[in-house]
Amino acid sequence: MRACLLLVALGLGLTVVATGLGGRAAGIGGLVALAAQLAAVALLRPAMRAPQPTFMARWLGGMGARALALGAVLTFAATHRTVLDPLRASLGFLGVLLPLLFLETRFLR
Repeated sequence: MRACLLLVALGLGLTVVATGLGGRAAGIGGLVALAAQLAAVALLRPAMRAPQPTFMARWLGGMGARALALGAVLTFAATHRTVLDPLRASLGFLGVLLPLLFLETRFLR
């Protein structure tokens, strides 16, 4: 539980930084990235000590959740350019997701 709260706090901090640098679109992308990372961690955590096929299936599901979230942000941004700038939204998404992804092993212990 403590690791999840730390993940949320770090993700929100990165989202605030992304919003400050890239505006509202980057903040929205960052929030979607945080939600995708939380879903991926929640999916993988129960299978940490499971057999390898189960672990790999959950890991792949988490990667799929991240890819679907990025696809959703880019699709919405491409079809609603006046509402959400595609470049800023995608950079906000990646700017939040990549640090969280690199620190994922710390949250899965």
